[in-house]
Amino acid sequence: MERINDTLSRLSGGEAFKRRFEDLKQEVLHHPDVQAFIRENAGLVTRTMVETNLIKLYEYISQTKNCADCPDLANCMNMMEGYEPSLVINGQTIEVHYRPCAKKLIDDERRKTEKLIKSFYVPKDILQASFADFSLDSPGRIDAFEYAEKFAAEFDPQKKMKGLFLYGGFGVGKSYLLGAIANQLAEKGVSSFIVYVPEFFREMKQSLGDQTLSEKLELAKNAHILMLDDIGAESMSSWTRDEILGSILQYRMHEHLPTFFTSNFDFQSLEHHLTYTQRGEEEKMKAKRIMERIKYLAKPIKLDGPNRRHK
Repeated sequence: MERINDTLSRLSGGEAFKRRFEDLKQEVLHHPDVQAFIRENAGLVTRTMVETNLIKLYEYISQTKNCADCPDLANCMNMMEGYEPSLVINGQTIEVHYRPCAKKLIDDERRKTEKLIKSFYVPKDILQASFADFSLDSPGRIDAFEYAEKFAAEFDPQKKMKGLFLYGGFGVGKSYLLGAIANQLAEKGVSSFIVYVPEFFREMKQSLGDQTLSEKLELAKNAHILMLDDIGAESMSSWTRDEILGSILQYRMHEHLPTFFTSNFDFQSLEHHLTYTQRGEEEKMKAKRIMERIKYLAKPIKLDGPNRRHK
């Protein structure tokens, strides 16, 4: 049986192999990226280095760079999905190193952002919200936007900062603005916890049976930024008002932790809602106590405008 070295020697001596090698060499040497690399490293790159590392150079030119001709990360055409090649000189060797491409960096950042934004039952479009898509077609919307943008830009865990109490009709963008704030903060590495209040309260009741109530309550109490979405839409009981909502707000008020709210109710209407429990009990003082904590934690701004969900 012919040894592999003898086979390679015989093939490399053939005319067909020599022509293919020469064609390959010319293709590599005439590639604009390789020519730029040689110019940038004039005096370091020799003819021998090029010929010795021809296969590496061919690997380099066969990959896409700067995401050219690449529709998206899932359809990346490179050997390593989401990575583009670069040429590096290591002694007398030319090596191909791979680095994350622009699309992968964006995707990594998006995934990191999603990890920072924890949510209970919040629609996906809210978690992808941005300030750029928030319409400014009324004074209230402008006020809310300016406050939200300033908060996100200036947030410092060492500062005492108030959140927002956004109230108004259905579909005007209250929850969307919370999502935009959370995404802006996530870009700074600040985590937020967004809670859809009616489902959160139901979750708390169910947690009594599986012993996870304390853990979930502590998560809401200690979140860097807590966002209580659609407060007032829940069926209120004395227990959820006093032991869950009251406990969370009391802790956050004492620790000066920023808290945001959205509601269809203004302060007066929300206090009325909190006054009457599912059993029809009237507890004005307990409702006032909750409202005092909300007023301490958040600045009220009314959002108006058409219902954008129906557009």
